Amino acid sequence: MVRLNAKQLRVSLPSEEDLKSIQHKPIWIVLDNVLDTYNIGGIFRLAEAIAASEVILCGGSETPPSSRIHKAAVGTEMWVPWRYEADARTAILNIKEQIPNIKIIAVEQDENAIPISKVKALVSNDQPIAIVVGHETDGVSADALKMADVIAEIPMWGVNKSLNVIVSTAIAAYQLTCRE
Repeated sequence: MVRLNAKQLRVSLPSEEDLKSIQHKPIWIVLDNVLDTYNIGGIFRLAEAIAASEVILCGGSETPPSSRIHKAAVGTEMWVPWRYEADARTAILNIKEQIPNIKIIAVEQDENAIPISKVKALVSNDQPIAIVVGHETDGVSADALKMADVIAEIPMWGVNKSLNVIVSTAIAAYQLTCRE
Protein backbone atom coordinates (compact mmCIF):
# COMPACT_ATOMS: atom_id res chain seq x y z
CA MET A 1 0.00 0.00 0.00
CA VAL A 2 1.28 3.45 -0.90
CA ARG A 3 1.40 5.98 1.92
CA LEU A 4 1.26 9.63 0.93
CA ASN A 5 1.91 12.58 3.19
CA ALA A 6 -0.48 15.55 3.47
CA LYS A 7 1.41 17.60 0.87
CA GLN A 8 1.36 14.71 -1.64
CA LEU A 9 -2.38 14.29 -1.11
CA ARG A 10 -3.07 17.90 -2.05
CA VAL A 11 -1.93 18.53 -5.59
CA SER A 12 -2.01 22.30 -5.92
CA LEU A 13 -2.61 22.25 -9.65
CA PRO A 14 -2.06 19.34 -12.02
CA SER A 15 -0.09 19.86 -15.21
CA GLU A 16 -1.81 20.12 -18.58
CA GLU A 17 -0.44 16.66 -19.31
CA ASP A 18 -2.00 15.30 -16.10
CA LEU A 19 -5.36 16.84 -17.00
CA LYS A 20 -5.27 15.44 -20.54
CA SER A 21 -4.52 11.97 -19.20
CA ILE A 22 -7.74 11.82 -17.14
CA GLN A 23 -10.23 9.48 -18.75
CA HIS A 24 -13.53 10.83 -17.50
CA LYS A 25 -16.15 8.22 -16.72
CA PRO A 26 -19.74 8.65 -17.92
CA ILE A 27 -20.85 9.85 -14.50
CA TRP A 28 -22.44 13.20 -13.65
CA ILE A 29 -23.18 14.40 -10.12
CA VAL A 30 -26.15 16.77 -9.76
CA LEU A 31 -26.37 18.81 -6.55
CA ASP A 32 -30.02 19.75 -6.08
CA ASN A 33 -29.86 22.82 -3.84
CA VAL A 34 -27.00 21.51 -1.65
CA LEU A 35 -26.19 24.49 0.56
CA ASP A 36 -23.24 23.52 2.77
CA THR A 37 -20.06 24.65 1.03
CA TYR A 38 -18.04 21.92 2.75
CA ASN A 39 -20.39 19.32 1.25
CA ILE A 40 -19.99 20.97 -2.16
CA GLY A 41 -16.21 20.99 -1.84
CA GLY A 42 -16.18 17.40 -0.69
CA ILE A 43 -18.27 16.39 -3.69
CA PHE A 44 -15.77 18.10 -6.00
CA ARG A 45 -13.04 16.06 -4.34
CA LEU A 46 -15.10 12.90 -4.77
CA ALA A 47 -15.85 13.74 -8.41
CA GLU A 48 -12.13 14.10 -9.05
CA ALA A 49 -11.39 10.79 -7.33
CA ILE A 50 -13.85 8.88 -9.52
CA ALA A 51 -13.03 10.88 -12.69
CA ALA A 52 -16.63 12.04 -13.03
CA SER A 53 -17.47 13.87 -16.24
CA GLU A 54 -19.05 16.83 -14.50
CA VAL A 55 -20.54 18.27 -11.32
CA ILE A 56 -23.76 20.22 -11.88
CA LEU A 57 -24.60 22.74 -9.16
CA CYS A 58 -28.26 23.75 -8.95
CA GLY A 59 -30.48 26.23 -7.17
CA GLY A 60 -29.03 27.73 -4.00
CA SER A 61 -25.80 25.75 -4.25
CA GLU A 62 -22.82 28.08 -4.03
CA THR A 63 -20.40 27.95 -6.95
CA PRO A 64 -16.64 28.39 -7.23
CA PRO A 65 -14.74 30.51 -6.65
CA SER A 66 -15.42 30.18 -2.92
CA SER A 67 -12.78 29.90 -0.22
CA ARG A 68 -14.91 27.41 1.72
CA ILE A 69 -15.51 25.19 -1.33
CA HIS A 70 -11.81 25.48 -2.18
CA LYS A 71 -10.75 24.37 1.30
CA ALA A 72 -12.94 21.24 1.29
CA ALA A 73 -12.22 20.49 -2.37
CA VAL A 74 -8.45 20.83 -1.80
CA GLY A 75 -8.35 22.73 -5.09
CA THR A 76 -10.09 20.10 -7.25
CA GLU A 77 -12.84 22.56 -8.19
CA MET A 78 -10.21 24.26 -10.34
CA TRP A 79 -10.02 21.33 -12.80
CA VAL A 80 -13.11 19.18 -12.24
CA PRO A 81 -15.61 20.15 -14.96
CA TRP A 82 -18.68 21.85 -13.50
CA ARG A 83 -21.57 24.10 -14.43
CA TYR A 84 -24.47 25.84 -12.77
CA GLU A 85 -28.16 25.31 -13.60
CA ALA A 86 -31.10 27.26 -12.14
CA ASP A 87 -32.68 24.09 -10.70
CA ALA A 88 -32.38 20.31 -10.81
CA ARG A 89 -35.30 19.97 -13.22
CA THR A 90 -33.48 22.12 -15.80
CA ALA A 91 -30.22 20.26 -15.17
CA ILE A 92 -31.88 16.87 -15.71
CA LEU A 93 -33.67 18.04 -18.87
CA ASN A 94 -30.40 19.37 -20.28
CA ILE A 95 -28.36 16.32 -19.40
CA LYS A 96 -30.97 13.99 -20.91
CA GLU A 97 -30.85 16.05 -24.11
CA GLN A 98 -27.03 16.03 -24.21
CA ILE A 99 -26.37 12.42 -23.20
CA PRO A 100 -28.54 9.77 -24.83
CA ASN A 101 -29.42 6.74 -22.72
CA ILE A 102 -28.35 8.36 -19.44
CA LYS A 103 -29.87 6.82 -16.31
CA ILE A 104 -30.92 9.40 -13.70
CA ILE A 105 -30.47 8.01 -10.19
CA ALA A 106 -31.77 10.08 -7.27
CA VAL A 107 -30.39 9.17 -3.86
CA GLU A 108 -33.21 9.72 -1.41
CA GLN A 109 -35.36 8.08 1.24
CA ASP A 110 -38.67 7.63 -0.52
CA GLU A 111 -41.55 5.14 -0.63
CA ASN A 112 -40.58 4.36 -4.25
CA ALA A 113 -36.89 3.86 -3.45
CA ILE A 114 -35.01 0.61 -3.90
CA PRO A 115 -31.84 -0.33 -2.02
CA ILE A 116 -28.72 1.14 -3.64
CA SER A 117 -27.26 -2.37 -3.90
CA LYS A 118 -30.00 -3.36 -6.37
CA VAL A 119 -29.44 -0.42 -8.73
CA LYS A 120 -26.39 -2.02 -10.40
CA ALA A 121 -28.64 -4.62 -11.99
CA LEU A 122 -30.62 -1.83 -13.69
CA VAL A 123 -27.59 -0.13 -15.25
CA SER A 124 -25.37 -1.63 -17.94
CA ASN A 125 -21.59 -1.36 -17.47
CA ASP A 126 -21.17 1.30 -20.15
CA GLN A 127 -24.39 3.24 -19.54
CA PRO A 128 -23.94 6.87 -18.49
CA ILE A 129 -25.42 7.79 -15.09
CA ALA A 130 -26.31 10.96 -13.24
CA ILE A 131 -26.39 10.77 -9.47
CA VAL A 132 -28.77 13.37 -8.01
CA VAL A 133 -28.37 14.33 -4.36
CA GLY A 134 -30.33 16.94 -2.49
CA HIS A 135 -30.58 19.63 0.12
CA GLU A 136 -29.20 18.70 3.53
CA THR A 137 -32.61 18.92 5.23
CA ASP A 138 -35.23 18.80 2.47
CA GLY A 139 -33.53 16.19 0.25
CA VAL A 140 -33.97 15.84 -3.50
CA SER A 141 -36.73 18.07 -4.88
CA ALA A 142 -40.08 16.59 -5.89
CA ASP A 143 -39.47 17.60 -9.53
CA ALA A 144 -36.13 15.79 -9.63
CA LEU A 145 -37.63 12.69 -7.98
CA LYS A 146 -40.36 12.58 -10.65
CA MET A 147 -37.75 12.79 -13.41
CA ALA A 148 -35.48 10.11 -11.94
CA ASP A 149 -35.33 6.70 -13.61
CA VAL A 150 -34.50 5.17 -10.24
CA ILE A 151 -34.72 6.37 -6.66
CA ALA A 152 -32.04 4.65 -4.62
CA GLU A 153 -31.95 4.47 -0.86
CA ILE A 154 -28.99 3.65 1.34
CA PRO A 155 -30.21 1.20 4.00
CA MET A 156 -29.92 2.46 7.59
CA TRP A 157 -29.92 0.03 10.52
CA GLY A 158 -29.23 2.33 13.47
CA VAL A 159 -31.35 4.84 15.29
CA ASN A 160 -30.15 7.70 13.06
CA LYS A 161 -31.97 7.57 9.74
CA SER A 162 -29.88 9.89 7.61
CA LEU A 163 -26.34 10.43 6.36
CA ASN A 164 -24.49 13.59 5.45
CA VAL A 165 -24.92 14.41 1.73
CA ILE A 166 -21.21 13.92 0.93
CA VAL A 167 -21.25 10.51 2.63
CA SER A 168 -24.39 9.48 0.73
CA THR A 169 -22.91 10.71 -2.55
CA ALA A 170 -19.70 8.78 -1.95
CA ILE A 171 -21.53 5.56 -1.12
CA ALA A 172 -23.72 5.88 -4.21
CA ALA A 173 -20.83 6.87 -6.48
CA TYR A 174 -18.64 3.94 -5.51
CA GLN A 175 -21.55 1.49 -5.48
CA LEU A 176 -22.52 2.57 -8.99
CA THR A 177 -19.06 3.06 -10.52
CA CYS A 178 -17.67 -0.31 -9.51
CA ARG A 179 -19.82 -1.99 -12.13
CA GLU A 180 -17.34 -4.40 -13.70
